[in-house]
Amino acid sequence: MNATQLKAALKKVRADISKQHAVRLHRAISWLKCAEDSKDLDIQFIGLWISFNACYAINVLKEEQLRERESFGEFVHKLVKHDNEKRFSHLLWNQFSGPVRLLIENKYVYKPFWDFHRGEIKDWKKPFDKSVVDSMKFLSTQNVAGLLEVVLDRLYTLRNQLMHGGATFKSDINRSQVKDGNNMLKLLIPLVIEIMLTNQQEDWGEIYYPVIE
Repeated sequence: MNATQLKAALKKVRADISKQHAVRLHRAISWLKCAEDSKDLDIQFIGLWISFNACYAINVLKEEQLRERESFGEFVHKLVKHDNEKRFSHLLWNQFSGPVRLLIENKYVYKPFWDFHRGEIKDWKKPFDKSVVDSMKFLSTQNVAGLLEVVLDRLYTLRNQLMHGGATFKSDINRSQVKDGNNMLKLLIPLVIEIMLTNQQEDWGEIYYPVIE
């Protein structure tokens, strides 16, 4: 489904879902539409990630923010649990098996690689190699939640590079990962929104920035 179709689907059920959930999905769809309308890869990627963030971001207590990675994993598992048609599996193993492997093996979208170069950790290579091995196991055993979590974690590092000014606009250096990331997110994000739209009984958490009237 594209943004227009998702907007129409949201309109049909808006009276039956909570105001917060409707706001969350409305925001996500608006940024998906932004990405669809843009012809630039960098802007597309940023719009797609903001759309995903609108789906994922929840209001948590300050002391709970240290659990962000754990909460991220919980969110992914909720999505996979409600993916009755196994569409995540189809995307990761059939449509994007090549780009997924390249993303997993790309050290430039592995956060500890940059932590090492900032002097924050002593080694990145050993955990990176283990991450690649673990990810290949996810691929071979079709562990959808595990693989999806790794893919989104790698794309999150790419997102940080773009959003925090760590890359040049339209740079040739990171074109391949931006292009592959876009292609994946263009199909993953609508699926995330659709699952959240049709499973409003799930506890998706309170939105981080509610509408204040």
